Amino acid sequence: MAEALTKSRRTRVAVNVTKVSRLTKTGDTVLVPGKVLGAGEIDHSIKVAAFGFSEQGRSKIEAAGGSCLTIEQLVKENPKGVGVKIVG
Repeated sequence: MAEALTKSRRTRVAVNVTKVSRLTKTGDTVLVPGKVLGAGEIDHSIKVAAFGFSEQGRSKIEAAGGSCLTIEQLVKENPKGVGVKIVG
């Protein structure tokens, strides 16, 4: 994970809301070592931490009852990373 987080911006991953939705269930916490994009739909509430969010990605996650965090905020909330899924 540390290696993925230290990559340059050009080589970081971009993950669509559809992929995040498909790999999670209600109440999950997800870490994306890149940017979350807005393609697709999500129908359950999750907590997503990422380097960045597109406007559509953020609005779709929040409309489903979820929340968007920075990676720093996630580390403060959950320093040991217990129960965090990594999607990338």
